[in-house]
Amino acid sequence: MRAQIAQRTLRTDRWWLPPLATFAGLLLISIYAAVRTFMGDYYWVDDYRYLTPMYSPCLSQECLPNAAHFGRPLPELPGFLTPPVVIIPFLLGFRVTCYYYRKAYYRAAWMSPPACAVAEPHAKYTGETRFPLIAQNLHRYFFYAASLLLLINIYDAFYAFTTGIGLGNIVLLVNVGLLAAYTLSCHSCRHIAGGRLKHFSKHPVRYWAWTQISKLNARHMQLAWASLIFVCVTDLYVALVASGTIADLRFVN
Repeated sequence: MRAQIAQRTLRTDRWWLPPLATFAGLLLISIYAAVRTFMGDYYWVDDYRYLTPMYSPCLSQECLPNAAHFGRPLPELPGFLTPPVVIIPFLLGFRVTCYYYRKAYYRAAWMSPPACAVAEPHAKYTGETRFPLIAQNLHRYFFYAASLLLLINIYDAFYAFTTGIGLGNIVLLVNVGLLAAYTLSCHSCRHIAGGRLKHFSKHPVRYWAWTQISKLNARHMQLAWASLIFVCVTDLYVALVASGTIADLRFVN
């Protein structure tokens, strides 16, 4: 039997501060991403071949020809829809089903529970066995899609170096570095590398990969936030240069 405590919690510290900060951070990033998604402009700098990761790959007929590195096989999107809606379901699916982000928004948004030793307001708990939370089990498949998109982002970053080197190149490079670290630190990636092995000694390559990924996995929370924030920073920088608000700092032309 659980202890019958009338109070929701006996904690006297500011236990509500971390979930509040998490909720505020995710809300602000979500608003920025929504605005930029449906803006449909300022995503490509033709002079330096900078393409924001929020619009990569650009596959529909609305895309600027030079920004469509893999062609425009999709027809023009109807209504207010813009090119990012093609890839956002996969990127959002990967983040939403991520083990760290589950903890973050379960606590911050659903208060399930909001903090350790704090009772949650829900009358019952069904876990991730019913709709919609049963979709969390798709995380591994979203990982595959996100990995493919990561490779495309890496291509975009290095393709931009064909015009020289500027601050935007450094921003794009740091962005893909953080995205790669976050993706590789994923629990699914760690399981794919070394999961279900009974004898590590018989699989030295997979064991080495598992140990390296495990080191990244220990920093999965920090990498989740750093990569998410820097995607927005990268997109903002490309948008400011594309709109002519600022000029790209060039090192080598």
